[in-house]
Amino acid sequence: MKRVYVNEEWCLGCHLCEYNCAFANSDLDDMTKLKGVKINPRIKIEENNSINFAVSCRHCDDPICVKSCITGALSVNDGVICIDNEKCVGCYTCVLACPFGAVMPTEDGHGVAQKCELCTKNSNKTPACVEGCPNRAIVFEER
Repeated sequence: MKRVYVNEEWCLGCHLCEYNCAFANSDLDDMTKLKGVKINPRIKIEENNSINFAVSCRHCDDPICVKSCITGALSVNDGVICIDNEKCVGCYTCVLACPFGAVMPTEDGHGVAQKCELCTKNSNKTPACVEGCPNRAIVFEER
């Protein structure tokens, strides 16, 4: 299965992956409408003095977040871990269970918890974060 991988040495810390992700998961028709708005991406850039890297769901083969979900809101569909916002009650057990910090509370009112779903709900063949990375630090490939 293809997954998102990050080459930390190439990451510029530009946050364009976050903007592309937020736009792909919004109801907006123009990315410029994100200007001045607090975005809610499903990928986050962690910055340090010498290295930057993107944190997103790794779609684990044995996902502890899915096992920890008390309502069954998290499930695996064709290898992609997805959230059913109708079932999520906001207990944040999945947030606490994810060893990578890839499941997070939402801030935009479109559900309670959120995570990368590889843009499967956006009809993109390649995740928006990958398409929007100017330095190709983020790739979508099978390893």
